[in-house]
Amino acid sequence: MKFSVLGSGSRGNSVYIESGSSGILIDSGFSGIQTEARLKQIDRELGQVEAIFVTHEHHDHIGGVGVLSRRCRLPVYANVPTFSAGEKKLGKLHKRVETEVGEAIDFGDFHIRSFSISHDAAEPVGYMISDGKVSLGYCTDIGKVTALVGRHLADCNALVLEFNHDLEMLKNGPYPLQLQQRVKSSHGHLANIDAAAFLDKLLHDDLKHVILAHLSETNNDPALALLEAKTRIPTEFAARLHVAYQHQPTDLLDL
Repeated sequence: MKFSVLGSGSRGNSVYIESGSSGILIDSGFSGIQTEARLKQIDRELGQVEAIFVTHEHHDHIGGVGVLSRRCRLPVYANVPTFSAGEKKLGKLHKRVETEVGEAIDFGDFHIRSFSISHDAAEPVGYMISDGKVSLGYCTDIGKVTALVGRHLADCNALVLEFNHDLEMLKNGPYPLQLQQRVKSSHGHLANIDAAAFLDKLLHDDLKHVILAHLSETNNDPALALLEAKTRIPTEFAARLHVAYQHQPTDLLDL
């Protein structure tokens, strides 16, 4: 399995994953042109994408889903509340595949299972994606960590985890108090300190890559997110950390 976070942040999110002859996207918050350009940066093409799996209906996660589905004739997988809440943004889709949270889905070489997360959306989910040999956990836009989330992510070989904000930067930044409270709430976003503590519980020898994702451009700094993670976890895991940026994809990482 190989994967790349094509971009991550409040202005667009998408992850490309491939195994064998199968390629999928988790979310598509970029335009079709941007998605194609970002795939080219990792030597991949739109034609290699066969489906889109959606986490929730916020624009930075579904802004490009409709156009890619129509242009490339891609099926879109999501739960019914997400489809309903995102209907206007999604528009007509080539194929709409309604799923249940927790349902196991076999698609090409992948085995995919969603799990509930806490966020201010209709029915937001994270994903575990396996090809039968290795697995990738995807968990962003989450206001709090739960035992359920921990169980789903416990044995993954790669992890994309939200490190959204630094608490001091949020407190002293330009956001009004009401928006600060929304970000910090149990249905908002995960702070660096909480993400690092959660990551520490998930570490195991076979966890090869950890992507720090969905960093706020206003209330966070990659150096602060990395420092928080490195301060919390054993030294030998530090080299396994990567930061996902808004404007460029990560390397195509191999599991």
